[in-house]
Amino acid sequence: MRKSPFRLLLLAAALALTTAQAQTLRPPAYPLITHDPYFSIWSTTDRLTDSPTRHWTGKPQSLEGIVRVDGRTYQFLGGSPTVYNALLPTGEAKPYTAQYTLTDPGEGWEKPDYNAQGWKTGPGPFGDTPESRTPWLSSRTDKNGIHIRREFTYDGKTDPSKLLLAISHDDDVSVYLNGVLLVSKPCCAGEYIYLALPIEGQKALRKGRNVLAAHCVSPVGGSFIDMGLVSPATAPTVSQAIQNSVNVTATQTDYTFTAGPVDLRVSFLSPLLLDELEIAARPVSYVTFEAKSMDGKPHAVQVYFGEAATVATNTVGQDVVTKAGQGAGLAYASVGTKAQPVLGRKGDNVRIDWGYAYLAVPQGTGNRVVAGPAAALKQAFSSKGTLAANAKNAADVASNVTLATVLNLGNVSKEGTAKHLLLGYDDLYSVQYFGKNLRGWWHRDPNMTMEKTLQAAETDYNRIRQKSTDFDKQLYDEARKAGGKEYADLCQLAYRQAIAAHKIVAGPKGEVFFLSKENFSNGSIGTVDVTYPSAPMFLLYNNELAKGLLRFIFDYSESGQWKKDFPAHDIGTYPLANGQTYGEDMPVEEAGNMIILTAASVKIDGNPNFAREHWPTLTKWVGFLKRDGFDPGNQLCTDDFAGHLARNANLSAKAIMGIAAYGQMAGQLGDQKVADEYMTLARDMARRWMEMDKDGDHYALTFDKTPGSWSQKYNIVWDKLLGLDVFPKEVAKQEIDFYLKNQKPYGLPLDSRKTYTKSDWIIWTATMTDSDRDFKAFIDPIWKYANETPSRVPLSDWHETTNAKQVGFQARSVVGGYFIKMLDERLKQKK
Repeated sequence: MRKSPFRLLLLAAALALTTAQAQTLRPPAYPLITHDPYFSIWSTTDRLTDSPTRHWTGKPQSLEGIVRVDGRTYQFLGGSPTVYNALLPTGEAKPYTAQYTLTDPGEGWEKPDYNAQGWKTGPGPFGDTPESRTPWLSSRTDKNGIHIRREFTYDGKTDPSKLLLAISHDDDVSVYLNGVLLVSKPCCAGEYIYLALPIEGQKALRKGRNVLAAHCVSPVGGSFIDMGLVSPATAPTVSQAIQNSVNVTATQTDYTFTAGPVDLRVSFLSPLLLDELEIAARPVSYVTFEAKSMDGKPHAVQVYFGEAATVATNTVGQDVVTKAGQGAGLAYASVGTKAQPVLGRKGDNVRIDWGYAYLAVPQGTGNRVVAGPAAALKQAFSSKGTLAANAKNAADVASNVTLATVLNLGNVSKEGTAKHLLLGYDDLYSVQYFGKNLRGWWHRDPNMTMEKTLQAAETDYNRIRQKSTDFDKQLYDEARKAGGKEYADLCQLAYRQAIAAHKIVAGPKGEVFFLSKENFSNGSIGTVDVTYPSAPMFLLYNNELAKGLLRFIFDYSESGQWKKDFPAHDIGTYPLANGQTYGEDMPVEEAGNMIILTAASVKIDGNPNFAREHWPTLTKWVGFLKRDGFDPGNQLCTDDFAGHLARNANLSAKAIMGIAAYGQMAGQLGDQKVADEYMTLARDMARRWMEMDKDGDHYALTFDKTPGSWSQKYNIVWDKLLGLDVFPKEVAKQEIDFYLKNQKPYGLPLDSRKTYTKSDWIIWTATMTDSDRDFKAFIDPIWKYANETPSRVPLSDWHETTNAKQVGFQARSVVGGYFIKMLDERLKQKK
């Protein structure tokens, strides 16, 4: 019997609920739309209406949802972003000019009657970031920093007590209003912050001419200064739907609400199905709304959905344009910046400002997507349940533009009614690779437009929704079998995040490149020591993507552009992959990583063809490890935040694993002589390692054996996974026993130097044990960290084991390393 689409939706919801009953983990942040480092929207509060939805960096990228039941409205999605009325706008909101000087201005420069003769005039903000309009370098060059004066007129209407100083600064800053100090702050505020004026500052404001002045110095690193005066705008209040539950699975986040006499289920689905590369690479998510009457009576239900134009901008003040259209079965609209600086911005804490965000709905009576100011669109919906008839394409600054649609669910009964919409992003070009602009994998054929992609996604809707629900259950069940309930909870939380920190692109020869962004660490693209911890998930679910993490590093060396006898650290700063930009090499780290991961990919394939393609390069790298890997000099490893370390025992173990992995691949290629040579060398090194690093009941941090030092030897996990049998089993057992005595409430510290940790490495360390009880003993504190951390950001992999606070990093791909236990189970089946 053929099932109706709605019955399929009910089945999918039931399966999702089965998983939900097993899940009790409260995520640090909830994934909503997750595709790549730019198209990535999250909720950072437990109730979906408690704050605006945000890009993973924390900037608001507002999705809003309102349900109208019998004429009464209830907000269920997104808190409206705070809107400010500008007395003196910042450069983020609107271009401005100001007087400035880079020389000592003498006394009184901050006062309104100061004569600024000789000062320059230029557009703000000031600094050396992409947002800066007037260059100002660090104080290494400009010893006096920068002094700025902005004149403005105050009409006396805004209440001074309501005014806020809006400011972003890097580094130290002092700000004055008519000569009165408003604030003096050290260091930096990378994001705009809003500070109430002190009483003296409020009194200093006068009707007529005023001067806001700032002095900023930047002793190290980047430089930036922007400031203005604003007041919060009054927003209309909307009743909120009662949120009953939220459930996160691998590909979906589902919420349930009560809105008067109606229950509403809202499902966000990013179908990252790695066994279907075309689907996984397609930057399209679905949002499904299902309403049911709870009192047995029919109720008229309409759903409003809005997508802010800031999804397609870096800042709220960029000019945007919109366009509406219709295709086979869909109505849609798009929004993007007017300037379209394709691949014109690189860095870490930035968002895309080229390409176009799309909102699409299946065609039907009254279904359309319009653009306009969010407040006006919501008001029209609240009044009539429809969008304004005269809404049309809009051109304005991003903060004033929203794409919106209304889905009319009709008279909803107890059987329920469901409708859906689609969100997509066409980035035009995804990365620049050694001077050549590359398209996303989904767009490798230039004729495959976003309109066609949306239509294909709509055709696939029922199948993909069912397959995603089936996959979510399968992943959870397999993870639970491998490592227990808490481990399964962590894996399903990590799944979308790990994928969405990458972009799948078509390489110059049409090959798959899977390029990572080092989110909130330094913004590098294709970082080898980020690939290394991320890889287990992709080795498990799609080995082609695992190879796609390695190909460009091989290419960099084999093209002759990278000339050293070990691999590069990265190939640029996202999205510009034009050569390494990190300031220092990690020779042993990256050589070991590339050889180990190649061996893992070969083992998954069951044949050595991938290694054969790159054998001369692998041979060069293993030669480096043979020469310099065993007792490493003073250098960084992947845990570079911990600083340089000489004679690092864990790094030495990585070199030994790399040498053994090379020997294993040589045997798979039929060269038994080379295989025996390198396996013998690795085992000899392992014996020496044990003698040099033994420190009583454990192995030390370094071969220097600083008293009491220790570290997680997570690199040895590959001895087990690849079946290398290089280290005696008692090494891992002794280390595990020692670690279990040194755990903190929220996990095992990375090493003896600090109490912070990396959760990905803990799971690698835990996988070294053959005891389910010991594995669970390592996992439970990580689950507790994720569940209790006060840092409400997409899962951080670097946290403090004493209080669960984020130390740094968020939304990184390395949580793909959580899947190493499942990978171990998969590889056991291949033996």
